[in-house]
Amino acid sequence: MYRVSNFIRHFARALLGGAAVATLWVNLDPASYYDVMESRVLKLALPDWLLPEMTRVTPITLVSEALMALFVFLLGKELWEANMLERGALHGRRAGLPFLATLGAMLGGVLVWTLTASLIETAEEAGFATGWAVPIGGDAVLAYVIGRRVFGKGSPALHLLLLIAIGADLAGLLAMVPTLSLSPVRLLWLALPVAAAALVWLGFGRHAQGRTERERQGALHLWPYVLAGAASWFGVMASGLPGALGLLPIIPAIPHAKRAFGLFAEAEELLHDPLNRLAHLAVKPLLVVLFLFGLTRGGVDLMAFAPTTLVTLAAFWIGRPLGFLAGVALARAMGFALPAGLSRGDLARMAALLGMGFTVPVLVLGSALPGGAMAEAARMGLALTLLLAPVLLLRMRRP
Repeated sequence: MYRVSNFIRHFARALLGGAAVATLWVNLDPASYYDVMESRVLKLALPDWLLPEMTRVTPITLVSEALMALFVFLLGKELWEANMLERGALHGRRAGLPFLATLGAMLGGVLVWTLTASLIETAEEAGFATGWAVPIGGDAVLAYVIGRRVFGKGSPALHLLLLIAIGADLAGLLAMVPTLSLSPVRLLWLALPVAAAALVWLGFGRHAQGRTERERQGALHLWPYVLAGAASWFGVMASGLPGALGLLPIIPAIPHAKRAFGLFAEAEELLHDPLNRLAHLAVKPLLVVLFLFGLTRGGVDLMAFAPTTLVTLAAFWIGRPLGFLAGVALARAMGFALPAGLSRGDLARMAALLGMGFTVPVLVLGSALPGGAMAEAARMGLALTLLLAPVLLLRMRRP
């Protein structure tokens, strides 16, 4: 097992710290909490063809739509490298088992959510399968941090766990798209991220292995990719899609290392290609971003328990683990082997870890569920899924 960078643990502390502050605040003085988080930071007077008239810049939208794009960029970068680069964990046939396991976890969560909601959901605003996108994503950061304590830092289970958690997180973010009411005219703005990626690749990215030293040096500058990223983010936002997805289209256009060193590998800190340099520059700001995300979106109302809370718990504690195990069984039946050194007990622990979900599901709540009591009840359910962490640490740690 390669060494994973320590910043993942710092990310977890920042996220949980912000959520803890928000939970105390929202339960001690809810009026002031919501007044601050929903206050207008910036008044936009832009034409309708540029941004929707109802666009409001609040601390919540600023963090979720703009700043969290850095976090999604980091996840996308790791998954893209795992798919495309030499020795990537998802390159070629190696993708078979992680893909089916991830697909199983996602489908299991959606099916159990839909079934449980149809049986016990009582919210008037809920329709059939309302909120189905919530259990698709999980929490790659928290899953890794707890998994490292459960398995030990040298276990091959950690690598597979990271692959599945990151894949499910990105799928969960993309699952927001079908839940939105998008204007076909506004979708024309998606031409901007496509054009930005193409232009920065043609002008700079393709010269990373250029014939002249001037071409190679030009491709190593970061400012063209930063500008292309800003244009891409704006185009995604203007189209009506979640701004958190705004930097993903630029990733393939940025010059990268020739081979993969592993997800969040510590060795990548010594690389000087533009993609890794941009990722390294994002690490320290992301500590602040994840704290702010926990502060703005992680506050749990302890009085919000409702049937939606039980639906959320069922989807994460039953649907995702069982779906993961079913996906692994299918993969093995199709001839895909488990990583060397992985036991059945490790698979059971991984299934339990995938039953935790916070960061991405909380980000999805705003579009997947009606606001108000139903969303707050689901947020409480997501917080309760984290109770699996102490259970695993106390009873399931490997000797």
